[in-house]
Amino acid sequence: MSDSQTFEQILTKIAPCPADLRAALEAIVGRDNVSADDARLRLFSEDVWTRADHVAMLAVAPATTAELAAVVKAANDAGVAIAPRGAGMSYTESYLPVTDDTVTIDTTRMDQVLKVSPEDMTVTVQCGCTWLALNEALKPHGLRTPFWGPMSGIYSTIGGGLSQLNAMFGAGHYGTSSESVIAVTMVLADGRMLRTGARGPDGDTPHYRHFGPDLAGLFCGDSGTLGLKAEVTFRLIRTPQFEDSVSFSFPDGEVMVQALAEMTRAGIASETCGFDPGLTKVRMRRMSLASDMKTLGKVVAKEKSLGKGLLAAAKIAMGGRDFIPEDDYPLHITAEGRCKEAVAADLATAREIARRFGGTEIENSIAKVIRAMPFPAPNSILGPEGESWVPVHGQASLSTAPAMFAEIRAYFDSMKERFDALGIHNGFLFSSLSTNAIVIEPVFFWPEGYRPVHESMVEPDHLKRLKQLGSAPEATAMVTEAREQVKAICKKYGAAHFQIGRAYPYRETRDPAFLDVLDAVKAVMDPKGLFNPGGLGFPQGKIAARQGAAG
Repeated sequence: MSDSQTFEQILTKIAPCPADLRAALEAIVGRDNVSADDARLRLFSEDVWTRADHVAMLAVAPATTAELAAVVKAANDAGVAIAPRGAGMSYTESYLPVTDDTVTIDTTRMDQVLKVSPEDMTVTVQCGCTWLALNEALKPHGLRTPFWGPMSGIYSTIGGGLSQLNAMFGAGHYGTSSESVIAVTMVLADGRMLRTGARGPDGDTPHYRHFGPDLAGLFCGDSGTLGLKAEVTFRLIRTPQFEDSVSFSFPDGEVMVQALAEMTRAGIASETCGFDPGLTKVRMRRMSLASDMKTLGKVVAKEKSLGKGLLAAAKIAMGGRDFIPEDDYPLHITAEGRCKEAVAADLATAREIARRFGGTEIENSIAKVIRAMPFPAPNSILGPEGESWVPVHGQASLSTAPAMFAEIRAYFDSMKERFDALGIHNGFLFSSLSTNAIVIEPVFFWPEGYRPVHESMVEPDHLKRLKQLGSAPEATAMVTEAREQVKAICKKYGAAHFQIGRAYPYRETRDPAFLDVLDAVKAVMDPKGLFNPGGLGFPQGKIAARQGAAG
């Protein structure tokens, strides 16, 4: 811990929890699952981007839907704020306490896969289940969810993923996590439960999402402000039996985005992943594909035969770090299907589109590694020297994505001298969502030291190799300014955002009728305004202004 962290902790004191509330919570979940431990509360009061100005006064970990409902009711009756937290991988201050009298609800004990139904092609999970655990439970059945997780799925939870929304595996065909949902069970502030969807003869076997208005959609992307997710039911598909990948290199970023847009329109990729030269250099500094035997072993195991696996691993090892031209933009495409001919046809289309836009095919090592190790340890939340890392992003339409990228790139180029002086480096990640959107995600690395949230997730052996860089307030301020400028550019192009939290403009982008409906939902679900106060731009406190005007 650095001197600056110690000083800040002295300034940020933890408020005592009322004894009657603590006793009530302990009676619900057991004394061992209610924590006032200083280090734990401070960990839960920071995210990957920042440390909150306040510290939660208590952390409570329910294990069942009934316990969660009782905890929420007790906290709401006591008038304290509630901050639901999954894995803690947010970078938008979404679950951070904004008052001293906040109870953090740690959902990670709610980690069970409750029911797998191959007959109905559904799976129901608790909100604290990780994407990795869900996939492992489905694997013996030869099944998976259509969208099957973000790259952070080793820790990221289902509830967090639906509250924040996310992209990656399967998103090229099926969109984001919410688009694979059949039903959700939500807990209201008063402890009641709201269940969505058609739910079978017993009322507790969800099998279809649409039964009247789609209320499930209301709670996806809500950043935990409208209610607490307790259980989620997803639809299932049979795991595609064939997959293959292809990678390309483009000398120009805007042209690469144009090619990605055309591939997205063609609907040929289960997922896409592109980088700019800056991010490629960071990735190559962080890992050596040639020397990481664990990685090569995963590639061997992923192939359907030992011979093919050894060949794939050998190609990766021989390719080393030099298969991507230094100043090019690589784009990695994975296709999957029920037969190898269909997969081959999709990759042939990708090759034709790439050629049309001036792309050159390169070794598909990165694409194979990504599929072989879909949920790696999140060591990438720190830079290769121990620098802090933070993204900012927007989902752009296919027609506007190239211009939006070009404007962000031009802004970064104009700031290069100032960035270099402060040790700030940036890069881009690109991906696609179904046939109609591209994710553009600029990322920043700057010489600010790591904090407990990083220590809780980065592999210990990896962390030992990194420097503790300490405080860099001027660089952090510059990154803050740059992120705001990127958000302004995204707004200009009408982009959407995942992980809205308290970081992205939302209410000011919605029309008055939309806000009337949103506030009416909030007033029913959380009339005191205690769920993640300030999230989604909701005011801190009871939602009364618009309701009063309407009344």
